[in-house]
Amino acid sequence: MSKVWKSPDLEPPVRAFRTVLALAQRLRYQMDDRLRADGLTTQQAALLTVVLALGQPSASEAAHALGSTHQNVAQLVAALRRKGFLEVRPDPADRRRKLLAATPASDAYWKARDQGDLAAVASWFAVLSPSEVDTLCELADRVLEGLQKNFTGT
Repeated sequence: MSKVWKSPDLEPPVRAFRTVLALAQRLRYQMDDRLRADGLTTQQAALLTVVLALGQPSASEAAHALGSTHQNVAQLVAALRRKGFLEVRPDPADRRRKLLAATPASDAYWKARDQGDLAAVASWFAVLSPSEVDTLCELADRVLEGLQKNFTGT
């Protein structure tokens, strides 16, 4: 790891920010590398994950879940629609509202990849014990919740 991220002169929150940023960038690069041959990106995969987790969210709901802008999600939606992985449907309760839904082609694609991707992700975290992974997740979740409270004022 670079001295930039471990400098003892840094305030602990700044060091934490830089470390998490470097980790996020590295993990995104690793997953982008895995998806590149199929013409997908980690951001596109993240949107599909959000759509599956939320059911049939609106683009705004998906953007909120991703911590992204509506414009960025709209670009991801357009790309995933072209690739046949995402559909945009009218909301039966409000025809003006559009909902996102994964396609059967998307489901089949991810099922075929799941084992290899799960093994790769597990290898990236293999330097941590299972309890350390749990702790990492708990701490990151707390920071994410704090950021959400600061962002929405709740």
